[in-house]
Amino acid sequence: MRDLQTEPLYKIEDLGAAIPDVHHACSVCFPTWQSVIDYEEGREKVTRALEAGYPRFVFHPDVAALNAKICDELAAPDQQAMVFPFRVAAQRAQRFLERQLSDALEIKSFKDAFVLLYPEGVAAQAKLYWRYSGEGISSRQAKRLLDTQHISPLEEPIIEVEESETPPKKSGRDRLAEFYHTPPETLHLWQSGMTAIYQTHRYVVSNRLGKKTLQIDFPYVDCMRVQQSFGAGVVFLADSRGEDLKIALERIINREFAAVYTEVPSNPLLKCPPIAEIAKACRTSQTPFIIDDTVASHYNVDVLDYADVVTTSLTKWVSGKGDVMAGATRINPESPFANEFIQFFNEQIENGSSLYCEDEETLLRNIEGFETRMEKVNKSGEAVADFLKEHPLVKRVYYPKYNETANFEAIKTSKGGYGGLLSIELKNSRKAPAFYDALPLTKGPSLGTEFTLVSPYTMLAHYDELEWAELHEVSQNLIRFSIGTEPSEQIIAALTTAFDEIA
Repeated sequence: MRDLQTEPLYKIEDLGAAIPDVHHACSVCFPTWQSVIDYEEGREKVTRALEAGYPRFVFHPDVAALNAKICDELAAPDQQAMVFPFRVAAQRAQRFLERQLSDALEIKSFKDAFVLLYPEGVAAQAKLYWRYSGEGISSRQAKRLLDTQHISPLEEPIIEVEESETPPKKSGRDRLAEFYHTPPETLHLWQSGMTAIYQTHRYVVSNRLGKKTLQIDFPYVDCMRVQQSFGAGVVFLADSRGEDLKIALERIINREFAAVYTEVPSNPLLKCPPIAEIAKACRTSQTPFIIDDTVASHYNVDVLDYADVVTTSLTKWVSGKGDVMAGATRINPESPFANEFIQFFNEQIENGSSLYCEDEETLLRNIEGFETRMEKVNKSGEAVADFLKEHPLVKRVYYPKYNETANFEAIKTSKGGYGGLLSIELKNSRKAPAFYDALPLTKGPSLGTEFTLVSPYTMLAHYDELEWAELHEVSQNLIRFSIGTEPSEQIIAALTTAFDEIA
């Protein structure tokens, strides 16, 4: 396997290469700014080169092959197929699409999975459900279904096993609960971080019909899209300071919202709102407060006492390898909604909404190096951010050390740092594409890998709404860095190469 710390993927000939160089990679190389534009425009010269992609946006080759196989076996000529790992997910996708159609859709079973058949004309809408819910089948389960004639659990032979003194093996949930130092009953594992957000959102909107949610600070794109697409909609507070925050807190206290969402820090501007103030307003009004700590990780911030639920994409820093999708929800045991969330999440797990066993095993292997990884990431991340902040060609660095620092420090753990995610704007924004193209660092979507990963974030996440993003201070020329465990000197040398190119 290629070592992306010493052999980064950044050259034109690397277009479409899987990141990392493994079968179940969760990212893909876009070596030039133009390749990102071509991808967003759906140009074949890029799309046909993709060996991988972020799995909620691009079907893994095994998932695509499974969908095609099922189309051949079960679908009519004008139909397409989408495979889900459990029935209720297929049913939710079915209802999502039926709201846009006049006809009913059909679900069929295939081995241990469930297939939604739908007209070709709504393929884009079907892909949106896959993307927003994160409930699609994982590449590992798709590979298993393609490679084997799996025996249903009901058909497996019963084998008598003598009792043993050996204690039973701990479940993945128990092991991850130890990792988080949290009671197992308050922790739930999901197929992705977006599934964790989606399932949490399903609960809060079903219990507060007609009420919108409140999103505080500019979030990762699909956190907002979930709130827009399911339920009564969302109110967006782009800047959690001053009079706007004061008004929002009053509205929370007046019980206007189904729930309040925020990230610590936000992605990609790395802002941190006053968590204690928001939590106090939410407690006063009995409004659920949902905090996502993916960007910093629980190594760097501790927000569970303030939140009712903390959501996390385990795909990122917790795994660190970029080879498995997974998510988690942690429920605050002291939350007034704790029992309700536990019951709801348990029901979803019982209905099949859980992390696939092979993905769970991969995740548990990957977390072994988490603390060492984060210690190195924090050290290199801060050094790189300091370098960029002083560079004469850089207009602004977005990093928790410089953005709403007091708010971040209030939730930072005793051993934590500022994390490995940062974004920059150049003084001459027109040179951003040339700078990106010249960077000898691995280039692709996602974050949280142990190797440094760079992307023109706004072009990837908000290509269809660039003007809207600009209105909220997210420049279309913004470049985001996920700093890995490499020595900072190595990353700074790569940055210097690109700066010399545009000087």
